[in-house]
Amino acid sequence: MAWAVLVVSGLLEAVWAVALGKSEGFTRWVPTAVFGVCVVLSMAGLAYAMRSISTGTAYAVWVGIGASLTVAYGMAFGGDAVSWPKIVLITVLIGCVVGLKFVE
Repeated sequence: MAWAVLVVSGLLEAVWAVALGKSEGFTRWVPTAVFGVCVVLSMAGLAYAMRSISTGTAYAVWVGIGASLTVAYGMAFGGDAVSWPKIVLITVLIGCVVGLKFVE
């Protein structure tokens, strides 16, 4: 259960990161509200997962999921440049996150 909560929390990290960028310094109401809700839920899920998953592993998985999805979103919808090196590096990052689950 902790791993499922951690993965969902990582997804929410990507959502709040994108919402933070779209909030334009907290001047736009809807993205600011999405940011606020998602950051609280994401942190709460991370805290819950850390009850049974070590801090280092849980945090690395949480950040890895959030970072990779945020970069992928930027490339797909945000106008960030798409390149093979970025795709390879995101793939390696995801592989490392998956690997952490198996060595925990």
